[in-house]
Amino acid sequence: MRKENSSNAINEQFLFQVCERNSAISIVSGRWKSQIIFYISQGNNRFHLLQQRLPNISETVLARQLKELEAHAILVKREIPDTVPIGIKYLLTNKGLELLPILDRLCHWGKIYAEGKEIFVPSDEESDIMK
Repeated sequence: MRKENSSNAINEQFLFQVCERNSAISIVSGRWKSQIIFYISQGNNRFHLLQQRLPNISETVLARQLKELEAHAILVKREIPDTVPIGIKYLLTNKGLELLPILDRLCHWGKIYAEGKEIFVPSDEESDIMK
């Protein structure tokens, strides 16, 4: 836990006030969060199912990432009735569901550049068109 008056915390607060983009990136940052969101959307909504899909994640990290996503209202945790021991499933909220196409688009962007899409500096006219 970091101090609320640390320069890191102050800088983070400043960036969140400057643009909500920074806050959004902070919510989904974390090595596993986008995959967790994706797998829950695909029906892998139990802790053990997520562990199977993400074999290299530790239980501690998975639990922490789920808790952070829950704190940001990306998902909710629900008890499964009539299970012994009590089963828990994770469900995406509307906020989490609205995030899916954004993460898909980001995945596509990463893929095309990983596959070698040419990188160049657009001319001033092309740059104006992109705005």
